[in-house]
Amino acid sequence: MTTIFDFWWVILIVLSLVLYKFVLRVFFGMVIVPEDKIGLVTKKFVLFGTDKSLPDSRIIATKGEAGFQAQTLAPGLYWGKWIWQYSVDMTAFTIIPEGKIGLILSKDGKEIPTGRILARKVQSDNFQDAQAFLNNGGQKGRQTAFITTGSYRINTFIFEIIIVDQVKINENMIGIVTALDGEPIPDGQIAGKNVSNHNNFQDFDMFLEAGGNRGLQPQVMLAGSYYINSWAIQIEQNPMTDVPIGYVGVVISYIGEDGLDVTGEHFKHGNIVSKGQRGVWMEPLGPGKYALNKYTTKLESVPTTNLVLNWADARSESHNLDHNLSTITVRSKDGFPFNLDVSQIIHVPANEAPKVIARFGSMTNLVSQVLEPTIGNYFRNSAQESDVISFLSTRKERQESAKNHIKVVLDEYNVNAVDTLIGDIVPPDSLMKTLTDRKLAEEEQKTYQTQKMAQEQRQGMEKETAIADMQKEIVKASQSVEIAQRTADATVKKAEGDATSLKLNVNAEAEATKMRAGAQAEATKLNASAEAEKISKTGLAEAEKIMAIGKSTAEAYQLQVSAMGEDNFAKYKITEEIGKGNIKVISDVLISGTNGSEGGISGLLGMKLMEMMDTKNDKSPSKN
Repeated sequence: MTTIFDFWWVILIVLSLVLYKFVLRVFFGMVIVPEDKIGLVTKKFVLFGTDKSLPDSRIIATKGEAGFQAQTLAPGLYWGKWIWQYSVDMTAFTIIPEGKIGLILSKDGKEIPTGRILARKVQSDNFQDAQAFLNNGGQKGRQTAFITTGSYRINTFIFEIIIVDQVKINENMIGIVTALDGEPIPDGQIAGKNVSNHNNFQDFDMFLEAGGNRGLQPQVMLAGSYYINSWAIQIEQNPMTDVPIGYVGVVISYIGEDGLDVTGEHFKHGNIVSKGQRGVWMEPLGPGKYALNKYTTKLESVPTTNLVLNWADARSESHNLDHNLSTITVRSKDGFPFNLDVSQIIHVPANEAPKVIARFGSMTNLVSQVLEPTIGNYFRNSAQESDVISFLSTRKERQESAKNHIKVVLDEYNVNAVDTLIGDIVPPDSLMKTLTDRKLAEEEQKTYQTQKMAQEQRQGMEKETAIADMQKEIVKASQSVEIAQRTADATVKKAEGDATSLKLNVNAEAEATKMRAGAQAEATKLNASAEAEKISKTGLAEAEKIMAIGKSTAEAYQLQVSAMGEDNFAKYKITEEIGKGNIKVISDVLISGTNGSEGGISGLLGMKLMEMMDTKNDKSPSKN
């Protein structure tokens, strides 16, 4: 009967197929390292009684000693690593991602020399060959070298990997570098010497070989990404130094060799040196951005445009240099304290800026040490020379005097005084009240004068208005006067016409009488021719008598016209005609004339007329 034991060999084959790796490992020492692993080997003992123990200071075996082996197993098949003598630990590759670096800490190697904190770099295939690392004198502790992005077969028995970020310096920033290892900084310096060929501190071993000093470095790093060993280098990011438009930057360097003063014998207020030396640099920096180390240099911005400084409590400029300036309080000659605001305009030439900084250290010191006492004392002294009213009334002259005085003072400090302006002047309240009351009185007087003129103008306007209103009546009266004048003229003309008519009538009557007398004489003569000579002679005598009477009457009229004048004779005849009507038109009182000879004639005519009229009046009743 066949039993299961009859097929033992089959069972052995099956077990061998299932446990072949174990079998091979036990009997042949086979080790298979996968593709993504490495084998870390530990040797448990040494065969044949050979004493190959590790030195007391070592933990990694490089010569077949028992213990952690420096040599690792790369992916592949290995024999002779019997399980009873060796243990093999599979570990993953060390992978450094993008943007990272791996800092190395060695657990074995030589001691780091006293005074150093980092182990120097040795040839070890990026720490993948621990055997070479130890054989080449690698030191234990933190390493200056590091590994960058990639996959590495690192023996983690000896090396510990710390993954850190790359150093990134942002735009418009700089990196201020401090080295943690290197030679000590020389006496009298605050930063290490300037060394090169270390690729922006990314090759720290080259930095050390060049004699780089530990501590603050004069070089700075610009924007970008860097492989920096943070155990060796510390970086502080700071903004770039900006010199704005309208300014220059005066550089004060705290490092470098002592330079020779380049200002000459006349300037004795500090050393001004060439660029790179310790002191104030002669050449200022123009507008722009600069990579300056704020710990080794200092930049003083000096405005090159006109700079306004205000001595006023309520006003300050954006540059803030006049932040501590205030309104100036002065006392006048008559003992009144009063306040005044002052503005000073200055200009610092670009080539004079280093001298100003060398002399004062900053623009703030220039204002506090020179401008503030100079301007304050000038106006205090000026105010004591006059009373408040005079100070107010001579403001323009005092402003010009202050400008000239301050210009002379500032020229000595390499600063140009552009202008000095006096702002508000605030007299004391008591004096101000007196001035105000006086001014109000003057203004009231002007007001009264204005009101008076307005009243006079109003009265004149009302008068003109009244005259304009009366103009119609005036025109009407004027027209009435003109009408009366014309009526009077017409009456005179009528009287003159009547006188002329009467004169003509009188002349005609005289001529008619004469002609009648002649006719009668002729008729008598004709009639008498038939009669007797007596009658002829009698008639002739009668005719001659009548003719003599007419002739005498005509001559009398002619004499009267010659004596009285035609106008007066005409008036006389008119008056006689009026008198025939028994109308009394002449006063009993004779008023003599005033025109010399005419006065007497007019008087006689008047008396004659009165007599004739009285005689006429006496005869009138008899006729009735």
